[in-house]
Amino acid sequence: MESETIMHSGGCHCKRVRWKVRAPPSVVTWQCNCSDCSMRGNTHFVVPSSDFELDEDSGKFLTTYTFGTHTAKHIFCNVCGITSFYIPRSNPDGVAVTFKCVDRGTLKHVEIRQFNGQDWESEVDRSGISAFSKIDQKKSG
Repeated sequence: MESETIMHSGGCHCKRVRWKVRAPPSVVTWQCNCSDCSMRGNTHFVVPSSDFELDEDSGKFLTTYTFGTHTAKHIFCNVCGITSFYIPRSNPDGVAVTFKCVDRGTLKHVEIRQFNGQDWESEVDRSGISAFSKIDQKKSG
């Protein structure tokens, strides 16, 4: 994937949660089959937390759900229920952005990789997903 980055905007369905994220126009996304992601149908790309900016007024519309190890922070809009981003267990130093919540026009290519979240402990090492929240990672695989 490309190393040049641009600014993408996005958010939830009701538009009360809005954010900006710096990422390439072509991204690697992860389709996870863990108990949470499989129910939500979530497919996301991961960026360093420093490349994600939540709009100032959006925080009051957010609710966080955790389970298991409580490392992942499943953040969703408390009005429409959409998880447009969250803090993943694989990348607690990063942000997972739901690619379908990015406003149209800036994502040029989306590569979808599978992540076996039902076997999380062995999959996190095998997949290399943890590297995607590192600032100087060349997000290729």
